[in-house]
Amino acid sequence: MATVIRGGRLVDPANGVDEITDLYIDKGRIAALGTAPDNGQPDAEIDAGGLVVCPGLIDLNARLREPGEEHKATIASESRAAASAGITTLCVPPDTEPVVDTQAVVELIHRRADDAGMARVEVLGALTAGLEGERLAEMAALQQAGCVGVSNGLRPVANTEVMRRAMEYASTFGLGVFLHAQDTWLAKDRYMHGGSVSGRLGIGGIPETAETVAVARDLLLLEQTGARGHFSHLSSARAVTMIAEARARGLAVSAGVSAHQLHLTEDDVAGFDSQCHACPPLRTAHDLKGLRAGVQSGVIQAICSAHQPHEKDAKLDPFALTEPGISALETLLPLALALHHEEGMGLSELLAALTIKPATIIGVERGSFGVGAVADICIFDPDARWVLEEDAMLSQGRNTPFLGQPLRGRVMHTLLGGRTVYPWVD
Repeated sequence: MATVIRGGRLVDPANGVDEITDLYIDKGRIAALGTAPDNGQPDAEIDAGGLVVCPGLIDLNARLREPGEEHKATIASESRAAASAGITTLCVPPDTEPVVDTQAVVELIHRRADDAGMARVEVLGALTAGLEGERLAEMAALQQAGCVGVSNGLRPVANTEVMRRAMEYASTFGLGVFLHAQDTWLAKDRYMHGGSVSGRLGIGGIPETAETVAVARDLLLLEQTGARGHFSHLSSARAVTMIAEARARGLAVSAGVSAHQLHLTEDDVAGFDSQCHACPPLRTAHDLKGLRAGVQSGVIQAICSAHQPHEKDAKLDPFALTEPGISALETLLPLALALHHEEGMGLSELLAALTIKPATIIGVERGSFGVGAVADICIFDPDARWVLEEDAMLSQGRNTPFLGQPLRGRVMHTLLGGRTVYPWVD
């Protein structure tokens, strides 16, 4: 079906477009901007007056829990939540059950995503077999199955020699290495940022050096091996500075930050709020400021959800016994937009961190409105104010500290390959 989106503010950072105009779609692809193509009148029309029209959001760090933990969430439930949030591409880490270290698991995830039909799901293959950090995974087979990169999930590779060989092996296939920067020993049996709040609460604290020591090691290994590295979710201002210095030296390294790290700090844990038990941990106000500055300067290229849905029981124990993670798909856009509303960051620059920059990191041809590009589209009202209500959430996981909180910026339509996937008609 040929469709026209009329009168919206088209923001396409990839092509430097930011203007009020029409967007034409035909056969699931962008047909024209501004002037109607020559093949006749569209069959459908979407009025986008007063709204922003941008490429569909690309989330580089979202756990969908399937296969293996369907009691927490499924690909179907979470891709539906993603569609309601304007997210058209989800990149999932390999720490499922079973681990994504065989072609069969990759094919299963792709098949379940295709069956759901609500979002594209890209897969990161395992860096080491079983994510055990001892033997290298079969990266050639994983790439052949369609993996866009490799990772050890939230299980850092403690053995530096194994990590060096893994980076070398990944680089031979042109696969990016997605890194969770956390020193195993400095973080062991600790649950929040190590500082004044953890001391007052009597909770074992993870020091900033747990991240920065790991970043330093992995940057040196990336430099030695020539591999491409992406730090999936930084949490400290010092790590941002280290990445900036490495990029200035010409290292092929990129970084992401989870949207909630741009809003929450250790102070939000002060009441033993298990909804703020996150991985990596929430750090200081100084770190939050540094992370926001990193996005604005371009040192941090991607804003992700770091989505980790849980069943209700996972957050009911005393803080240290609860499972870390936040259900974050449905708050990704409004939390990111705060940098535009509160910090004055240009809308195009901000949306680049949610569209074309993540697309480039995983090497997919999405995130733009070039003629012929796939018509994955997010249409949102940047000024709409709303409150996140538990009963209205579409994610199977309702574990978020933003319940009942006012948010600004709401998705009105999501198109996947030119087909409307939100709002939907059941």
